[in-house]
Amino acid sequence: MNNALTDVPGFKVGHAQDLKAATGCTVVLCPPGTVGGVDIRGSAAGTRQTDSLHSFHWVDEVHAVLLSGGSAFGLDASGGVMKFLEEKSIGYQTSAAKVPIVPTAIIYDLGLGDGRVRPGKEMGYQACLNSHSGEIAEGSVGVGTGASVGKLLGINLATKGGVGTAAKTTASGVIVAALVAVNAFGDVIDPETRKILAGARDPANPGRFIDSAAMIKGGFSLPRRETGFQNTTLGVVATNAKLSKRQATKVAQMAQSGFARTIAPIHSTVDGDLIFALSAGDLSADVNTIGLVAEEVVVSAVLRAIQTADGLGLLPAYRDLNQD
Repeated sequence: MNNALTDVPGFKVGHAQDLKAATGCTVVLCPPGTVGGVDIRGSAAGTRQTDSLHSFHWVDEVHAVLLSGGSAFGLDASGGVMKFLEEKSIGYQTSAAKVPIVPTAIIYDLGLGDGRVRPGKEMGYQACLNSHSGEIAEGSVGVGTGASVGKLLGINLATKGGVGTAAKTTASGVIVAALVAVNAFGDVIDPETRKILAGARDPANPGRFIDSAAMIKGGFSLPRRETGFQNTTLGVVATNAKLSKRQATKVAQMAQSGFARTIAPIHSTVDGDLIFALSAGDLSADVNTIGLVAEEVVVSAVLRAIQTADGLGLLPAYRDLNQD
């Protein structure tokens, strides 16, 4: 067991990135028969093929999920995932071809590195080639390469974000795991101590954090249009329990509480926060139990994303800042 999303049998995860440009993407390849749901809370989400996850949609298969940097430009990377799956003869059977179902969501990372470079079809394909069922690299890799958190005072006073993953097995053998990309507008907070671990930094003392939520409640205005909408925290939750699309959506909804416990503010007008939930297995479990465990692993994954992030010479990371 890797304490990762790959602990759920059949799932593979692959990263691809451009470290110089500070962008990348992360793919989750699904085993046959995977069912999915999605919950979107932020007001600035960028997505592709998420309609297929709604309960009223005719298609009930998910073949992969892609999380990408590059803002809306990064949605192009899903074409590379579709190409890879088509070559493997994986997809929803139609009269003319098998069509891969690849729900995709993006983060805004154009403010770091070279914003003219975005994940495209080639990078999405490479992420598939890099996919495996073992230990998952965390921190500033894949979709987390250009992620940042705490942008109330602008990107120059933000802290590095990243990718994290975690898993938990219940007494009945049900595995619930999460992979998240933390690129939040708000600060990341330890849910036990309420200490800010990463976030907006004090202009007078950039080695220390301000409290973004407290400043906003005190009257500080959110960013203007030209400096906002540059955020989003994404998550993928997977389980080996058997769920319907409706139940998977409920798990995604409950898993969002993990974001609320670790990020403040969350689900704002300048975030595009969402969680995908994937079910691939035949174990029976109460959907509420899975949702509660999903919240726990999302919390752990968010903390891992921050604790393993590397500043890449662009922003300080958690490991660089002494808050004692």
